[in-house]
Amino acid sequence: MNHSLFTISFALFLMMDPIGNIPVYIAVLKDIEPRRQRVIIIRELLIALAVIILFTFVGEYLLNILNVGQETILISGGIILFMIAVKMIFPSGKSYGMEGAEQGEPFIVPLAIPLVAGPSVLAAVMIYSHRETMPLLIGSVCIAWAFSTLILFTAPFLKKILGPRGIIACERLMGLLLTLLAIQMFLEGISLFLKK
Repeated sequence: MNHSLFTISFALFLMMDPIGNIPVYIAVLKDIEPRRQRVIIIRELLIALAVIILFTFVGEYLLNILNVGQETILISGGIILFMIAVKMIFPSGKSYGMEGAEQGEPFIVPLAIPLVAGPSVLAAVMIYSHRETMPLLIGSVCIAWAFSTLILFTAPFLKKILGPRGIIACERLMGLLLTLLAIQMFLEGISLFLKK
């Protein structure tokens, strides 16, 4: 059980991509006073957590209604994770629709959704909800969220230490690790399908 908790937490942490999101957080909050920045970051991350937990509960019911099998969940989950990993390794630029966005304090978009509670994280918790116990999954979400919060809360400090190249290198390493998890999930799904 501890191994599953670590595995799921780590996969969700990689999908939340807090290191890759540091430049976007800094750019969006650059004109806001530092003390207020911390309040906004905490507020946005709490909103993201609430959305992820909501999808965690809804996911299992939705997959049951669709009558989706375990092997389908694993194979599709592996493909989704692989696509996310490839985008992390070979980024095409993250704008998140911020071009021409209104100046001022951000609310929900883009800091909570899609940066932390993005489509990949929401799809993953729906997939995991069908194959894992709810306490394990909620615990994994909270652990991944806590580490992401810690990194994003210290974003200005980390950007100074790592620099732009360091952030890119870390994000690509996270993408590589996510690729390994994706392939493992895909192979488990194929194995289940072949045993039918």
